[in-house]
Amino acid sequence: MGILSGIEPKEVFRYFEEICSIPHGSGNTRQISDYCVDFAEKHGLRHIRDDSNNVIIFKKGTPGYEESPAVMIQGHLDMVCEKNPDCTIDFEKDGLSLRVDNGIISADGTTLGGDDGIAVAMALAVLASESIPHPPLEVVLTVDEEIGMLGAAALDCTPLESRIMLNLDSEDEGILLVSCAGGTTATCALPLKHTETTGTHVTLKIEELTGGHSGVEIDKGRANANRLLGRLLNEISKKIPYDLISVSGGLKDNAIPRESVAELVVSAENITALKAKALKYYNIFSAEYRNTDPKLDVNVYVGNDGTFTAMDPLSKKNVIAALVNLPDGIQRMSNDIPGLVQTSLNMGILKTEEDEVLMSFALRSSVGTEKEELVSRLSSLMDVLGGKISCVGDYPAWEYKSDSKLRDLMIEVFEEQYGRKPTVAAIHAGVECGLFAGKLPGLDCVSFGPDMTDIHTPNESMNIASVERTWKYVLEILRRLV
Repeated sequence: MGILSGIEPKEVFRYFEEICSIPHGSGNTRQISDYCVDFAEKHGLRHIRDDSNNVIIFKKGTPGYEESPAVMIQGHLDMVCEKNPDCTIDFEKDGLSLRVDNGIISADGTTLGGDDGIAVAMALAVLASESIPHPPLEVVLTVDEEIGMLGAAALDCTPLESRIMLNLDSEDEGILLVSCAGGTTATCALPLKHTETTGTHVTLKIEELTGGHSGVEIDKGRANANRLLGRLLNEISKKIPYDLISVSGGLKDNAIPRESVAELVVSAENITALKAKALKYYNIFSAEYRNTDPKLDVNVYVGNDGTFTAMDPLSKKNVIAALVNLPDGIQRMSNDIPGLVQTSLNMGILKTEEDEVLMSFALRSSVGTEKEELVSRLSSLMDVLGGKISCVGDYPAWEYKSDSKLRDLMIEVFEEQYGRKPTVAAIHAGVECGLFAGKLPGLDCVSFGPDMTDIHTPNESMNIASVERTWKYVLEILRRLV
């Protein structure tokens, strides 16, 4: 018996628990793709799997719906893999350890993958049922959404007939998303030269930040650990000589980094001054981010004396200049939709390789020219510092559709079931709807989902009652799409 056994809706949570038992982080989707193919074969359903591991599963309409227009149910197979420092799970090999507490599902020490495992579970539950009325279905399950929507970008949509799309990749019940920003992943690379140095090895760590999804929570004012690290290194360099071995922080470009680390070489006589400077900026950062990052910590770990390979002075200077001066966070708010972030970027990954330091950004804007201008700003600074920039995973904005029969139906059903109006909104985060809208002219699409909190962090959780309500909502929408 699984930990979710007996929880309603039973079939949805049965599939969700099976999905959670399979490693399915971004870039590691073969096993979950196999699972979906095996499901389709077991149920005698026509299916397609492409070279990227995307899976499309088809099902004919139930009696009375045979000639209805086809409907797409869409979600993504991959999850963001984040864990607490003391968690021993290997995301490449292990499933998740689920917990249920007071109507909330979470995972022990890791992200839950409710984003977007619950969409996959709901889609499979509809496909497996013999009693749910529905039009012809095209269930489209993409991969690598969390690292630039690569699966959706690669998907051949030629086999798809549907022009009605239910995207189950949102995390706020009662909010119907009808537009999103476009974006790209921009990576800045600074070349390194090295020198040999002697002294004491010191690890400087900024940790225990709140983090979060850089599209959903970029407007919450949460600290970015990589930016704080750059600020601290810059302040230390004004008074205390040190050599810089490496900098690193963050695992996903679209997750606000919760931890960032620098390895330094410092002379023994400067250790006390370094600790004092770190304490000073711990107090400064704690005051500045007392509401958004109450657990923020700055620590100095003193290691062994020895000879080390570090960045040469110019490389160190350039790395710190980049960390301090590269833009990050909200760049512009929308003048058309109150409260909507229009343009932003997030330095989600910082890492040191043998001959370069890489800084990767999730860059978003609902205005194409502003996205281009941000890339130009990054490129200009890289030119000054002797670096370069590359962009991958570019995806278009999903423009608002003024005449949407699907949106009107979903508002009507929501009011009947909930006794209140839903919120119809645009979102700053990228969703795959924009890519599908670009490939399927005339696509009528809405994105929605049950309540989840702290996605992309080990504190991620999902509300059971919200899943049950959302499931009933999906079933009624399908029933009315005749």
